[in-house]
Amino acid sequence: MAGRAVSIVIALDEGTTNAKAIAIDHEGTVLAGASRPVSIRNTAPGWTEQDAGEIWEASLAVLAQVAAQVDAADVIGVAISNQRESVVAWDPSTGAPAGPVLSWQDTRTAERCAGLADHRALVAARTGLPLDPMFSAPKAAWLLEHAPAGTVVGTVDSWLVWNLTGGASLVMEAGNASRTLLMDLETLDWHPDLLEIFGIPRDALPRIVASTGPFGATACTGLPAGLPILAVMADSHAALRGHGGGEPGIVKATYGTGSSVMQGTGAELLRRDGVATTLAWLGEEPVYALEGNIRYSGAALDWAARLLGRDDARALGELAATVPDADGAVLVPAFGGLGAPHWDPQAVGIVTGLGAATGPAHIARAAFDAVAHQVADVVEAMGPAPAALRADGGATASSLLMQVQADALGCPVVVVGEADVALRGVASVAFEAVGTMLPTAPASSTFEPAASPDKRAVDRARWRAALDRSTG
Repeated sequence: MAGRAVSIVIALDEGTTNAKAIAIDHEGTVLAGASRPVSIRNTAPGWTEQDAGEIWEASLAVLAQVAAQVDAADVIGVAISNQRESVVAWDPSTGAPAGPVLSWQDTRTAERCAGLADHRALVAARTGLPLDPMFSAPKAAWLLEHAPAGTVVGTVDSWLVWNLTGGASLVMEAGNASRTLLMDLETLDWHPDLLEIFGIPRDALPRIVASTGPFGATACTGLPAGLPILAVMADSHAALRGHGGGEPGIVKATYGTGSSVMQGTGAELLRRDGVATTLAWLGEEPVYALEGNIRYSGAALDWAARLLGRDDARALGELAATVPDADGAVLVPAFGGLGAPHWDPQAVGIVTGLGAATGPAHIARAAFDAVAHQVADVVEAMGPAPAALRADGGATASSLLMQVQADALGCPVVVVGEADVALRGVASVAFEAVGTMLPTAPASSTFEPAASPDKRAVDRARWRAALDRSTG
């Protein structure tokens, strides 16, 4: 790097099960990286929790590790991508968490949401979202009911920014705020009717700011002081940005614990049955998107691996690849209900189509099919089939899954050349804030559909029949 000026952004992606950080320069070169696992626990049926202290400690650790590997003089700031909908409650005077983090997967508020059914139309009209326990507002209400007076609640970005700035900045990035069921998509502010519906005081919430802030600067032990926090984005939104999306035409799927399928709509606020309308990011103007969230994709593969005595999803894939198909077996991984486009929190996980010849390999193959069919359901709900689906996330390492996905959709699947597209996406927003354009994440491989249209139609019909049993 001698002989040229270097600008570096340190980017953090705090996900459901890992905190990852990279140092990336203005040409898009990743100079350093670090990762640390974050635990998640199921404390009761439907209750999925994390520890706020652990999330902060893991995030700070990977940021500090990466910062130590580059020249501090070249670092222009920090960018944050974070898991969405999960809710943190804490005492703003001490920084002590006031209860567990309620994960986006947590469904303990399903009955609460059912009791608010009369407000579904208003919630959908204002927020673009279904009244579902996946989103933040019912979780925030539950936490406040079990916390002392004076507690504040926020999404994970709020918690991280508050800690990074030494408690100086209590804000929530607008894209994250759009996932709470409390923000009006048109005014881009907390809506009083929604606050009243969920029983959440406005003064318990952070202030909503744009994706480029202002967020403040670092003032915490372990990082250089005074680094500006240049950008914050929800992880799925950051991945869309990393793919070069935002305007209509690019549809991306991020394969993680769950999956996010998203298509930008630019400045137009579109609505489609079964999928959410959300704010992708907020700059000088809002950029909206259609999105469908799937609760169990990578988590479904992990479940099947445990069931079949395999070490991980990779070993499960090796088993699944020993058979040409699932031989009629269908897994519907509705372990916490179904997300988009079905939105049925009462749906149950089932396996159908078993026969005398069904073996472990067929069940393994059915797990991969289940991920692909769930993504296909969302893509179909968004409208006309895209020219291609752009894919990112850890599960894209499975060639089997990517081929099954292309077959289920009937269109090519383009896999990007790096695993952490969300990090590149939020870093690109950070660089843009200082006048630099970062290259889009490159593609590494393309999977063309191999199944005939007739085979695809049969497989999709079999999947829908299994869905009917799961939801019925």
